[in-house]
Amino acid sequence: QVQLVESGGGSAQAGGSLTLSCVASGYTYTTICMAWFRQAPGAEREGVAAIGGGQIAYYDDSVKGRFTISQGHAKTTMSLQMNSLKPEDTGMYYCAVKFFCGINWPRPGGYDYWGQGTQVTVSS
Repeated sequence: QVQLVESGGGSAQAGGSLTLSCVASGYTYTTICMAWFRQAPGAEREGVAAIGGGQIAYYDDSVKGRFTISQGHAKTTMSLQMNSLKPEDTGMYYCAVKFFCGINWPRPGGYDYWGQGTQVTVSS
């Protein structure tokens, strides 16, 4: 059974930093795309960043230069370092996995497994 467990959410002031972590277990992919999504109240879930084979990283334009995604050597852990936080970064952050990233990485419908989410709140 595949399980994804996020941690590290919380509250921060604008301009501050938070680090999110995701631990994955139970999958049998030979390669893997791991991604972070976020969802604000009343909004659609959107892709924030993803990392795939060869440690290739993808970012939404809204977080480029501020967020850094990384993956553990065993490809069972993933982190998202979030710097220079803005109030619009507020939302529930979800970890998700699928076999391959590619250009469709931001589309939530293509992911096979999801974590339960961790809340990030940024105040101005």
